[in-house]
Amino acid sequence: MATETGRNRAIFAADPRQSRGRLKPEPNSPTRNDFRRDCDRIIHSTAFRRLAHKTQVFVYHEGDHYRTRLTHTLEVAQIARSLARALGLDEDLAEVLALAHDIGHPPFGHAGERALDRALAGHGGFDHNAQALRIVTDLERRYAQFDGLNLTWETLEGLVKHNGPLTTRDGKPYGRHAEHGVPEAITAYCRIHDLELWSQPSAEAQIAALADDIAYDAHDIDDGLRADLFTLGDIASVPFIGGIVSEIQALYPSLEPARRVHEVVRRVITRMIEDVIVESGKRLTALNAQSAADIRNAKDTVIAFSAAMAAADKGIKGFLYPRMYRHSRVMRVMDEAECVIADLFAHFTAAPADLPPEWSDGFAQLDDGARARRIADYIAGMTDRYALVEHARFFARTPELR
Repeated sequence: MATETGRNRAIFAADPRQSRGRLKPEPNSPTRNDFRRDCDRIIHSTAFRRLAHKTQVFVYHEGDHYRTRLTHTLEVAQIARSLARALGLDEDLAEVLALAHDIGHPPFGHAGERALDRALAGHGGFDHNAQALRIVTDLERRYAQFDGLNLTWETLEGLVKHNGPLTTRDGKPYGRHAEHGVPEAITAYCRIHDLELWSQPSAEAQIAALADDIAYDAHDIDDGLRADLFTLGDIASVPFIGGIVSEIQALYPSLEPARRVHEVVRRVITRMIEDVIVESGKRLTALNAQSAADIRNAKDTVIAFSAAMAAADKGIKGFLYPRMYRHSRVMRVMDEAECVIADLFAHFTAAPADLPPEWSDGFAQLDDGARARRIADYIAGMTDRYALVEHARFFARTPELR
């Protein structure tokens, strides 16, 4: 792969010196480039801190060693940096996209998202990627000069498009948005700051998306085993994992069970990272990209698993879906969590005076859609435990979620 003279930066890497800038122009920092500043703004944001108390799979009080949204996010960021460094891409941009990829999630993970999506069915629904954009462009209120975090175009583009284009070149909703359309929060923002929803995301954004997959696969295996939802022998039925388990058994036949699990997880991450580096290197060489724009204009993604590793990834997810994400114990807790969110939405709709002053101010002047969205914004920003505390204030019974 071609690199810049004297630097380990690929010529198709995003370059903060050539950023398309921020919606609100700001003076340059004498000590940090624009993408590094974006990382720091995410890390210091309120939404990022709240991830420490938001569900990944298990709610916060089920155990101190299970992943939260924050620990998952930090693991994604580490993998993203490793991939970016190996491929000569911009580590700061890959990191900020990894750090920000989950900040739009409401309490209780996908259960909370389902509940808010139903509550907003007549007002555009709820999408955690669109909510992330709302947070960084509007809802964070930290700066005197602007609402939001005023992030660079490249960070906003990657945040919205890390899973691929949202529309065709002529603006028709594409992929997972083909049925219901692109969320209004995204299209509204693009009318004032075009994020080119039709193009491929940057290679750094593609890295963040694949790092998320790698972290999910490896660490959900770890958490599922810790929760006794399945055994190491069970998941060894997935050929990729079975090969690793056999390899560890041959090398360390007397290794204790806990260390054996950690060895499996470590090797899963390593094999997947190494596979992405090799496969992506082949794709980048074949594309012969000469700029970041060439990556965006490519017909397909350039950061990817090989066919064999994509099959392994599918096999892991196929195993985890029924045995972990849809396990009766997990589903019972998540069903109750959905009811908590639905109850809160219904209560604040009927009694908006119970919203905090900064959320209830001007509420009466809003139309129905804007009222519903404001309530959803408030609830989406809650941590798991704060949602339960709020529910207990207004309802006679609040589930323990155990």
